[in-house]
Amino acid sequence: MTPKREAVQSAVLAATEELLTQGASFADLNIEKIATRAGISRTAFYFYFKDKRELLVKLTEDVTTDLYEQADVWFSGQGEPRIEIRAALSRVAELYASHAALLRVIVEVSTYEEEVAVFWRGLLSRFIDATASRIRAEQAAGNAPAGDPGATAFTLVWMCERTLYQQVVQQQPFAAVTLAETLESVWMRAIYGRD
Repeated sequence: MTPKREAVQSAVLAATEELLTQGASFADLNIEKIATRAGISRTAFYFYFKDKRELLVKLTEDVTTDLYEQADVWFSGQGEPRIEIRAALSRVAELYASHAALLRVIVEVSTYEEEVAVFWRGLLSRFIDATASRIRAEQAAGNAPAGDPGATAFTLVWMCERTLYQQVVQQQPFAAVTLAETLESVWMRAIYGRD
């Protein structure tokens, strides 16, 4: 990718997230507004992105890459599980909050756009697979009781996704610390059989 292309794409991505943060809905967000905010023409927008959906997917991919890096504290950790889970969940919750508008939109669009739904489920599958892998390792080491790692991982990841989404939609009904502590407790019980 050329430096110019990268700069324009970054400007478009930043403009889109700014507009979403300022309250624009995905349906109301038109290419003209995005292009103007990014400092390019509407025609130029289509040189970089096929449509709004492709733009939303690209934005979400970037954020979920960051989310995964934060969660990897526990996925690839070797230390005290409680400390690693606390760090991973706290960082994920903070990042989710800082990209609340975007993540709210991707979840909402996934309820009526099948292509986006498949994309979103695919991204979450990466978290489910990594969680199941760590659970298997903990079971093999004798640190976690027997159980189905895949089902446990599926439940925990989707629970976090729904919890963080509701936290955003309801405009943070709980303090971030309280929410992270509660999620940590649920993960510890579900995986390790202890609080």
